[in-house]
Amino acid sequence: MRVIFACAGTGGHINPAIAMANLIKKNENDSKILFIGTENGLENKLVINAGYEIKHIRTGKILRELTLKNVSALINAYRGIGDSKSIIKEFKPDIIIGTGGYICGPVMKAAKKLNIPYVLHESNAFPGVSVKLLAKDAKCVMVGFEDAKSRLNSKANVVYTGTPAKFNEQDIIALDKKTCLKKLNLDNINKKIVLVTCGSQGAKRINEVVLSMIKKYQNKDIYFILVTGDKNYDEVKTLKEEAQKDIGRSLDEYLRLEKFVFNMDEMYKVADMCITRAGAMTISELSLAHKPSVLIPLPTAAENHQFFNAKVLENVGAAKIIEQKDLTEESLNNAIKDILSSQDNIDKMGQKASSVIVKDVEKKIYDCIKIK
Repeated sequence: MRVIFACAGTGGHINPAIAMANLIKKNENDSKILFIGTENGLENKLVINAGYEIKHIRTGKILRELTLKNVSALINAYRGIGDSKSIIKEFKPDIIIGTGGYICGPVMKAAKKLNIPYVLHESNAFPGVSVKLLAKDAKCVMVGFEDAKSRLNSKANVVYTGTPAKFNEQDIIALDKKTCLKKLNLDNINKKIVLVTCGSQGAKRINEVVLSMIKKYQNKDIYFILVTGDKNYDEVKTLKEEAQKDIGRSLDEYLRLEKFVFNMDEMYKVADMCITRAGAMTISELSLAHKPSVLIPLPTAAENHQFFNAKVLENVGAAKIIEQKDLTEESLNNAIKDILSSQDNIDKMGQKASSVIVKDVEKKIYDCIKIK
């Protein structure tokens, strides 16, 4: 099978595409896979790291407000259709798969003009604009949450598949925790480990509050791994240095900073709990890894979809939601202490997280995308 993936911008669009690419290779090892992205986007790092080739098109993001920037975006999107047609003609795919975002517009328009079938995947409870507009002509629209079905064109072929992750439940179970701790240079940490990840773009507010909380409370039995995101790393590193000057000693016994993490399965294995945004893939990963969490939904997410994603875990008792407007050192510290109050509580919340796992995700997705 020859497959093109269209994804760009954030990990929420890119990581599901990579997971599906891996699934195709797992089922048909001789498959040829190509990604289409933008020249400067995060997809270049993630896709190349995953071992796939990527080509670029011109396109632009249409903003939900009246601005001259939309004129330039529309022009580039139109040019992107031509760019996409050239790539498609050269690669000759059997099918094209899009995971949402503005890049899907020109790629799927080109696919339709060239009579190449395309499939879409919408991971969020509230479908994005691109998926809504392109759904009617798609061979299939896969959704990560059942609620999304009612929010798409009634003429679309919508299938509830769940959201693919780069690992499954058995992958996590099979990992040896002691081996992972040693590999991650954490085998000398005799504390509860809290993994803080805030999406591929990072989250300045969460980074600041976490660092300020560590400085204020200095909980001796907790060790934080703070994944800042590339663009926030230097700023957070500076904040850490300033905090160390204020308290007169190093924070290294409480905290480790990371720009980005590729081996998330190993990080989940060693973590006792997580603090994170509430992207759809994150919800899937937390459930697969059986991890309790504090979820801080992105307040600017379209249709507030991250809040509704987060409710999936909160409703079963696997997570505590703190909206960003309510996020303080005190509220976060209290939530962490509640979750880590006992190993029994950690284990019970982890099992509740596993209760929302969508069964047979890989089979459902492969059934939608395979060429019959």
